[in-house]
Formats: sequence, structure tokens, C-alpha cells
Amino acid sequence: MSMYKIKPISGGEIQIDLPTCMYKLPNIHCHRSDSDHAQDQSGKVDPALKALEARQDDIMKRLYELKATVDGLSKTITTPDADIDVTSMVQDTPSMSLTGTASLDSLLGKDYGALRDIVINANPSQPPLSLLVLYSLLCERYKVLSAVHVHSSVSSVPAHLLKCFGEQSNHNYSRHDFQLGFTLIWKDVPKPQMKFNIQNMCPIEGEGNIARFLFSLLGQAQDVLTATLVDSWVDAAMFQLVEGSNKEKATALRSLNGALGRMPWLVGSDLTLADIVTWCAVLQSCSAAAVPANVQKWMKCCENLPHFSSAYKLLK
Repeated sequence: MSMYKIKPISGGEIQIDLPTCMYKLPNIHCHRSDSDHAQDQSGKVDPALKALEARQDDIMKRLYELKATVDGLSKTITTPDADIDVTSMVQDTPSMSLTGTASLDSLLGKDYGALRDIVINANPSQPPLSLLVLYSLLCERYKVLSAVHVHSSVSSVPAHLLKCFGEQSNHNYSRHDFQLGFTLIWKDVPKPQMKFNIQNMCPIEGEGNIARFLFSLLGQAQDVLTATLVDSWVDAAMFQLVEGSNKEKATALRSLNGALGRMPWLVGSDLTLADIVTWCAVLQSCSAAAVPANVQKWMKCCENLPHFSSAYKLLK
């Protein structure tokens, strides 16, 4: 039993609307003026919106360029041999009179604005002459940024090998001015090694294999038969003339002499990779007295070409 009783002030069924937000603003999408509707129907775009879109496009383009620059620098920085104990460095800027007639994007895939870096390790006691010939051919088709480094595993390198890409240039160019980077590192390695696109591709080893890759950048189409013949001559040059015994070298020279007695070049009527690699192999592995007459004539024809003569000078 309660001591006091108080009558209720109001009934218990009263509904109270509680606020759901602190502030209320009118919906701008539902209260547009008639002029706005007329503008939408006419298809005209606000000049301020156009300026904003143009600014956004410019920012995105600059971001792509920055990304391309960072990707190009990362290839050089993350290459293990490009930044370890470099004792000497010679950079050269080749002639830029020839613009590329083949698209690197079509050969290597789309890579927005990035410089394609090729890094090759080679032993100075066995200069890869075929790669230097191919470098000269690449310079005719692309804008190539070249550099020569000396690894700490090599005590000294002859001066003419340090200048294998020509005399050092005093002009400073941006990496964006070039299409291809070609870096040669003189290092104590048993065979030449090439690193390209190190994030997605394993290193390529062997002068013949590297030469195949570099020659493919020239964009010369070959049928299956021609490509097979070229590969067979490249393999014969590497495995018989360079690495083979005296008997194997003699057999390879006889095959060369017979083929060159029927046609001016090893495969067809034009210069191919087979001529480049085989010429370098004969020059470095065979004595002049052992070279047959047809092979000697063919070698002189090669040496008269400017791309071969520049590489031939490195052996003097």
C-alpha cells in the first residue's frame, strides 16, 4: 500500500518525434532551377568542369611519366652488378640522327614511357664482338643510351675496351631522350650474361643466346626455314668454333667454306645473325692459316662493313 497517490499528468500513449540528425539542409538534387534543367538538356558543359577535367588529365599524365621514370631507375638500382664497387665508368651518347623505324612496344610489349635497359656482363679477356656489332646496328634503328662499367672482380681493363662504344661525350641528356639503354659491365664471368626486365625475366647466358635476343630487336621478320638455318649456324659457331676441339673446328670451317662457295652469305642473299656470330667466332678462335679461301673472302666482306670494322678494332 503506497503512502501517496499522484494522478498522471498526461496519458501514456503520447507519441514523441525524436530528431534523427543535428542539422537539416535542403536536397540540392531536388531543388534545381529550371535553367539548370535547360542546360542539361542542351548538352552544354560548364567551362569550370571542362577546366577541372583538363587539369585531372594533366595530373594523370604527369603521374604516368613519374612512374615510368621510377621504373627505369629501379631497373638500374636493383640490378645486382650495376652498383657494386664500380671502379671506372665511361658513358657515351651515340648519334641520334636515326630515329627508330621499329616499335619496341610491338617487340617487347607496352611499357609507357620507360627506357628499356639491357645490362650485359662480359669478361674483358674474351670480348663479345658479336654483341658490339649488334649494338652498332641497334644504334641505327633506336636512340640508345650506352655506358661501360668495370666490376671490382676485374683488376684492369684495356683502354680500348673502356671506349668500345666510342669516345666519351660531354653532353648531358635525359633518359627520356632515349628508347633503349645498353650497359656493358666488364666482369670476371665464364660466359656473357644479359639481364633485361629483371622483374619478369630470368638472366640470359651465352653470347649466342644474347645475340639472338638483340637481333630480334631489329624487327626483321624471318620464315621458319630461315630462322632454323640461322640458329644452326649460331650453334655451330658457339659449340664447335669457340668451345670445340681442333677436329670440330676443322669440320665447322669445311662446312663454312662449302656454304660460302655457293652464296655470298651463310643464309640467303642478305646479312643475318648467322654471319655476325660466325664471323666473330672465326676471328677469335681460328688462326688465319687454317681459314679456307671462301671463308677468308667472306670475312673480308664483313670487315668492310662499318659495324664489323668497329668491333674488329678491339682485337688490335
